Amino acid sequence: MSAVDPIAALLAPTDTFVHRHIGPRPDDITAMLQTLGLASLDALVEGAVPGSIRAAAALDLGRDVACGREPGEAETLAAFRRMMQQNKVLRSLIGMGYSACHTPGVILRNILENPGWYTQYTPYQAEISQGRLEALINFQTMISDLTGLPLSNASLLDEGTAAAEAMAMCLHVAGGKKRAFVVADDCHPQTIAVVKTRAEAIGVAVRVAAPADMDFGTGDVCGVLLQVPDTLGRIVDPSALIARARAAGALAVVATDLLALTLLRPPGEMGADIAVGSAQRFGVPLGYGGPHAAFLACRDEHKRLLPGRVIGVSRDARGKRAYRMAMQTREQHIRRDKATSNICTAQVLLAIMAGMYAVYHGPQGLARIGARVHALTAALAAGLRKLGHDVGSAPFFDTLTVALQGVNAEAVHARALAKGINLRPIDAARVGVALDERSTVEEVATLLEVFAVSQTALDVHDLARGTDLGFGELARTSEFLGHPVFHSYHSEHDLLRYIHRLESRDLSLTSSMISLGSCTMKLNATSEMIPLSWPEIGDIHPFVPRDQAAGYTAMFDALERALSTITGFAAVSLQPNAGSQGEYAGLLVIRAYHQSRGQGHRDVCLIPTSAHGTNPASAVLAGFKVVAVACDERGNVDLGDLRKKAAQHAANLAALMITYPSTHGVFEVQIREICGVIHEHGGQVYLDGANMNAQVGLCRPGDYGADVCHLNLHKTFCIPHGGGGPGMGPIAVAAHLAPFLPGHPVVQCGGAQAIGPVSAAPWGSASILSISFMYILMMGAAGLTRATKVAILNANYMAKRLEGHYPVLYRGENGRVAHEFILDLRPLKASAGIEAEDFAKRLMDYGFHAPTMSFPVAGTLMIEPTESEPRAELDRFCDAMIAIREEVRKVEQGQWPRDNNPLKHAPHTADVVTATEWARPYPREVAAFPAPWVRDSKFWPHVARIDNAFGDRNLVCTCPPMDAYAAD
Repeated sequence: MSAVDPIAALLAPTDTFVHRHIGPRPDDITAMLQTLGLASLDALVEGAVPGSIRAAAALDLGRDVACGREPGEAETLAAFRRMMQQNKVLRSLIGMGYSACHTPGVILRNILENPGWYTQYTPYQAEISQGRLEALINFQTMISDLTGLPLSNASLLDEGTAAAEAMAMCLHVAGGKKRAFVVADDCHPQTIAVVKTRAEAIGVAVRVAAPADMDFGTGDVCGVLLQVPDTLGRIVDPSALIARARAAGALAVVATDLLALTLLRPPGEMGADIAVGSAQRFGVPLGYGGPHAAFLACRDEHKRLLPGRVIGVSRDARGKRAYRMAMQTREQHIRRDKATSNICTAQVLLAIMAGMYAVYHGPQGLARIGARVHALTAALAAGLRKLGHDVGSAPFFDTLTVALQGVNAEAVHARALAKGINLRPIDAARVGVALDERSTVEEVATLLEVFAVSQTALDVHDLARGTDLGFGELARTSEFLGHPVFHSYHSEHDLLRYIHRLESRDLSLTSSMISLGSCTMKLNATSEMIPLSWPEIGDIHPFVPRDQAAGYTAMFDALERALSTITGFAAVSLQPNAGSQGEYAGLLVIRAYHQSRGQGHRDVCLIPTSAHGTNPASAVLAGFKVVAVACDERGNVDLGDLRKKAAQHAANLAALMITYPSTHGVFEVQIREICGVIHEHGGQVYLDGANMNAQVGLCRPGDYGADVCHLNLHKTFCIPHGGGGPGMGPIAVAAHLAPFLPGHPVVQCGGAQAIGPVSAAPWGSASILSISFMYILMMGAAGLTRATKVAILNANYMAKRLEGHYPVLYRGENGRVAHEFILDLRPLKASAGIEAEDFAKRLMDYGFHAPTMSFPVAGTLMIEPTESEPRAELDRFCDAMIAIREEVRKVEQGQWPRDNNPLKHAPHTADVVTATEWARPYPREVAAFPAPWVRDSKFWPHVARIDNAFGDRNLVCTCPPMDAYAAD
């Protein structure tokens, strides 16, 4: 080892990052290793990670992050800003489903930039998620009111995938028998392309036609997709076409615009069955395509097929109103290969922002914004007509298609660019222009100069006065957003307090560790998050000319290289904007590869029984037949059963989906052999990268036999979970699969034989890729590798501390676990009547979120501490689990009844423990303050244990009426 230069060390930055990201201090690491009987982290890795798969050389990320020393946070941020300043921030009036808007400062600072909101986990433990659940109820109410349909989900990934989900709904409502879907040719091109991608894999014929030419007479049509206003800006009443489709037994889906719906008749009133769209223009930055909250609303009779998550109203054990995820038994990851969708997440953080935008402005404020945008557009249209151009006779809201007279499109685009404006290219004689909330009178005047053939003086105010701003029979007459929540917080002070009141009802990483196995709730460092507020990142439309996004391109290229090196694969697609979409995209790439070789008949996908439910759901959506493979008593894939199934289906074997390390928290030593069996029978190996946090820098899927894997950037690479979204799920593939990486109809990307797009934007939720990129830059190759080692250390240390109190269900050959482990609570059901859910609720009283409950094994807890939790926090959680075990022992010994003890009554709210009467066999202090640290910093659950069955029997998924608040 070379000697350390003391002067170089003295002059190095003092704000380096690795030691800030990794929680345990060096002395802690030494002590934790001693607890395990080990001398070094390398010795731990040798015992936990099979030698057959460990990388032969240290991770080397090359020129992108190599600087000869560990960089400081400040210099990394400065370098990244220089990269992103290559982007040109122009005014983009391109439209196509993306509009610039104002993010109110109170929402920007207190939600988007607030770790109390962005570090929350998915609200499976509803008692400590009441704030964001209320915010999502607000979002659902907003969508339901504006679309005129009674039921909305809690958001989807983007407008294109929402339309594809709606198509799948139509197919399943028809029982799978009607396998044609008609799409209007005036829908956004990216929406049409995403729908086509989804349809082709599941054998649905998409017929793209002009609305006037649509034919439903053959009886094989399950649904029709219309866009109002359409992609060119025109508003045509779809009522007659909807009626015709429904008379033919097809469902009607309308893609729409929320701001336009403040002025226009909603789809539900026009007869639509389903409405889809994006809530992006309600306060969410463009972000070069995302993340944005899409929506899907439908009629009540289709609720069981509604994709994604739905938030509902129930009550707690004391009868108090409480929110929770409704209809959880129909969640797609539970239904596995019977699922109608693979969506198991939402765009929660963005949906909350959009919902709060509506709360802040209220119905009158939203209508005022909509009316202003429309008036400016009307003034522009009038001016364009005076200039001799044709903008058509159809009504419009904010978008115009200009048929040019006396000037060609190239010249107009050149003039616009000279003024700092992007317009939509359509063809040589037509240009599109879409105004938005940021548009001004001055901007309209500038646009008229751009389109002028000769000098003409036009006054925008006069033009607006001379136009008819109404919509006639298309005008909205029904009220919306009548609930008091949309009328109560219109001053910034009021909204600030409302936001923080809701935040205080949610446990996030600002309160304590969230040790969910397979979810990797690690530090989301501030320096990683800061760039999201830069205009160079947030204010770029996804369809700007590529030279205006040079900074994004540089980041994509460097990030793809880093992820390729980390995984050992040849190429990466950043397009999938969720882990589920990464699974789906990876399987479609495998499918396309087989088809390219004349083996399109290969349609069998082998999946171990331990797999997460999205695996079989994604396989079905990609057109595969799922065949289950057994696991042995140690939680590993049963190699004998795998050989049998692979041989049995050899003629049609397409793929194996496997999670590595396994979902049971173990590095399977047979992974090379498993991959070899699949390849021997002509299949490809899809590796679910949910557990890459145990591999980075130590082993690479591309080296030990996988052909493709997806990466959950919201897990291993630090994009925060945001209460259930956003996420990103890029895929890395071997060289022979690279030609099939997904493309896009508007922006050139993907492989030479690209599959269709799986997301509406070419690089998915591009803006949040900056978080992972900053993480990799600040950590460097050595830091990433050390993080992996410490993640494995933390898990093994906790398993060691807890093994004397609970059985650790699975271990590797050397007795070690990977980065997570499973505690078996099943014996306690027999001995004390205590179940995993009781542990989950009791942990709330100790100030913790429960680990992953009853997955992958019912009656267990799966714990993943990550590398960024310090030893003191690991010990605090272990102390809580040990204390709860002693509480269970009191039940076992008869000191507390099986049905009347702290675990069965947990969580204990403030109103419970301060009630006048207390008839329980344990003191109030045991209920509320069961551990010393709780006295110092108590997180009070807002509601007691929630009655899920009551909520399912009495399904309410919008803001409850005011009389319901009287009981609170």
